Amino acid sequence: MIRRQTIIRKRKKGIILEGGAVEQQRPAGQRRHRGDIMSVETRSRVMARIKGKGTGPELRLAALLSEVGLAWEAHARDLPGRPDFVFRDRRVAVFVDGDFWHGWRFPVWRDKLSEAWETKIEATRLRDCRNFRRLRRSGWRVVRIWEHQLARDPEGSVARVKKALDATR
Repeated sequence: MIRRQTIIRKRKKGIILEGGAVEQQRPAGQRRHRGDIMSVETRSRVMARIKGKGTGPELRLAALLSEVGLAWEAHARDLPGRPDFVFRDRRVAVFVDGDFWHGWRFPVWRDKLSEAWETKIEATRLRDCRNFRRLRRSGWRVVRIWEHQLARDPEGSVARVKKALDATR
């Protein structure tokens, strides 16, 4: 899928983009995945080190929320999806989601993954939707902050949380 560049003209073997770059056209359904570059043991070690709690983006948002004087409960087990930050008195649940693991713009890059990874991330996306829906139906306001949003605009991320809290007064 071509996003940020404008198509100049079509050519027999590809599409010529602004700046002269050529993107090759693929038949529908063809994958761009080229296989893993790591051995099974190395990949296993790398994956074992990935955390579900206390991630960098989560710690960064926690520090920012503390700076503005907000108090929260972390990873409430009794709520669907175990939100990263919970403000019970206002019924606001905040999730800080990684771009890869939760599939930011997933349709654009899903064909770069092996089928197993595609299935795994798609299942995560469906679970996220199901959990957000369950929270909303039970009266919670859900705020989802993506990893790239927090990195690009930390103050904006805090403002979104504060706006959700103010809306529930």
